[in-house]
Amino acid sequence: MKELPTPTLMLRTNSLAFRIGAIAAGWSLLGLLVGSYFLSSLFRQSVESAFDNRLLGDLESVIAVAELDCAGTVTMPVPLIAERYVNPFSGWYWQIISIENPPQAKPKQVMRSRSLWDQSLAVAPIEKQGELRLGYATGPKQQSLRYAQRVVSLPPAESDEGAPACKVGPRVRIAVAGDLADTEADIAEFDNTLVWSVSIMGAGLIGLMIMLVRLGLAPLNQVSQSLAAIREGRADHLEGPFPAEIQPLADELNALVAHNAEVVARARTHVANLAHFLKTPLSVIANEVQGATGPMAESVARQAQVMRRQVDHYLTRARTVASAKVIGARTEAAPMLGDLTRALSKIYAPRGIRIERACPEGLSFRGDRSDFEEMVGNLLDNACKWAEGEVTVTVTPGKTGRLTVTVGDDGPGLTEEQARRVVERGERLDETKPGSGLGLGIVKEIASLYGGTLTLGRSEAGGLAAVLDLPAVEKG
Repeated sequence: MKELPTPTLMLRTNSLAFRIGAIAAGWSLLGLLVGSYFLSSLFRQSVESAFDNRLLGDLESVIAVAELDCAGTVTMPVPLIAERYVNPFSGWYWQIISIENPPQAKPKQVMRSRSLWDQSLAVAPIEKQGELRLGYATGPKQQSLRYAQRVVSLPPAESDEGAPACKVGPRVRIAVAGDLADTEADIAEFDNTLVWSVSIMGAGLIGLMIMLVRLGLAPLNQVSQSLAAIREGRADHLEGPFPAEIQPLADELNALVAHNAEVVARARTHVANLAHFLKTPLSVIANEVQGATGPMAESVARQAQVMRRQVDHYLTRARTVASAKVIGARTEAAPMLGDLTRALSKIYAPRGIRIERACPEGLSFRGDRSDFEEMVGNLLDNACKWAEGEVTVTVTPGKTGRLTVTVGDDGPGLTEEQARRVVERGERLDETKPGSGLGLGIVKEIASLYGGTLTLGRSEAGGLAAVLDLPAVEKG
């Protein structure tokens, strides 16, 4: 029988849990990445917009306080007192450049903030009256600057009487610039915080999805474990309440298990009836020719014996095939072995045969009790027939999911050739011993139907040792 793997919810690539988890995790991570990108873009736009508004506010302040005297000199009666425009190379600058002069004015001049010192802002020139331009430039200390520039006509300064001292005012370019370092630092800090936040959120979502997948698919794991328990004989139906989606499946599986058991029971009954109907006429024929002489009587007796052996063989095979397919069949080895050895000890007591058994508690054969009795009983009976005085039987755990039954005697044993003929061909080597001679062949055939093997060798006492390797019920 093929061993089924232990039920598990490991996230293998071909599992339902992996598919659900991968799809959910993929869409969640994609949503987080897209959302993070838009959040970062919105924050950058917000910060840059606030920065531009600040520049435009300072630009309007410079325009508001700048005046022109009659000589064409740009003056600022109310200077900007913001500290950022006073400290040298602070990153915040303004400058005023005249682009046309009245006839009496001085040559083209530049007025700048103290923070600019003796440097100038390298901004793209504009000429159109009232035009506003926003752009980027490089500052005195290789600073990355954002600037706002506008062309305006400055109002002339007023005289002491309150009237304009001059009638003509020049057009000037007024530019205000600010360092983007603080803005970029704020954006970088926000992006860094966003990355960590999204990473933690993503890890949390993946962990939550794994937990949800495990919890959601736990009923399927319960079904798998219950089926394994049925197959190993630890239960006869699916146990436990199931969710509404799984309950119909559990009901159908329970119905299938019950139907299988019913079909096998009917098959065993039919086999038993057939055995009775066939053996009775054969017994009548054998009794009729018993004591008769002549070639005809001998031939009928011989053929009746052959027919009986073949009937026993194929009926045993049919019954075993049905039993081997029973789901959940199990047989505890120790009680069954105790019953067999007590019965055979009484039968062979007149010959002084001692049967020693060793079987730990808890070992169980995964199959029908009658088949286990058939195999071990045949081996013990055969050993008792040939033993001089001692027969041993031991049951030990083998590999995972297997058990080993060893029956030995102190009789003459068999050679390798004799063992092969007995097991493979079912030959009877000694007609003086009672029986049909099919015992070892039947044992081998029953064992093979359960995925087991029978091997013959030499026992420690010098006789025959028959070793059965059979499937076992794993504890759990």
